[in-house]
Amino acid sequence: MGSMELPKLLLVEDDRNIARALALALRNNYSVDIMPTGTEALARARSEQYAVIVLDLNLPDIPGLNVCQQLRGRGIECPILILSGESQVLTKINLLDAGANDYLTKPFSLGELKARLRALARSREPRRQLPQQLSVGDVLLDRRTHIVTRDGRSITLRRKEFALLECLMEHAGGVVTRPALVRHAWQGAEDPWTNTIDVHIKYLRDKLDRPFGQPIIQTVHGLGYRLLLEPAMADKK
Repeated sequence: MGSMELPKLLLVEDDRNIARALALALRNNYSVDIMPTGTEALARARSEQYAVIVLDLNLPDIPGLNVCQQLRGRGIECPILILSGESQVLTKINLLDAGANDYLTKPFSLGELKARLRALARSREPRRQLPQQLSVGDVLLDRRTHIVTRDGRSITLRRKEFALLECLMEHAGGVVTRPALVRHAWQGAEDPWTNTIDVHIKYLRDKLDRPFGQPIIQTVHGLGYRLLLEPAMADKK
């Protein structure tokens, strides 16, 4: 590899055999640090800068979900890929809301893991300078403060709801497909996540549409969703 430094990957996995196998498979692409507990992982993530964190959900000391939340709470923004034996949609939603970027269910192929990591790396490529605020109709979104208002009334959104609204507002008036929403809100995750989009859109509608009686999020059947430039009548979707 010459003098080129490999990006650093933090692997949080207590099963030594799995950890060794993954580190071996990834050694040509990453400099891998293995931490067997959540406590050690949190300490290492504080002192090192990682390109990506691969985090097992079932750790011996702290649940992976809590580790993920603490990492985000400390301002660590690198992509986090969760490994777990569970595949329930509710588990996925909880992980996404905790700040995970992607989720891989065991057993998985090394090829699939590498593909997910490549997608997460692409999501970290520099983006164009974005305006701080987006405004569509009576909805205002502030990227810096994460404040959303409609008709002057403040609306509290969770992380993924905010990201979905941001994407819809960027393409207001046009159809945004489910895969496009996934790429924006989950930064690299693909098909396995699309069944959570409808759940999060429902949450977003409950906060942004229903209290005002004039829906602006429209379902485009078979394609995705559209943010209307003008509110629809209350009996329409």
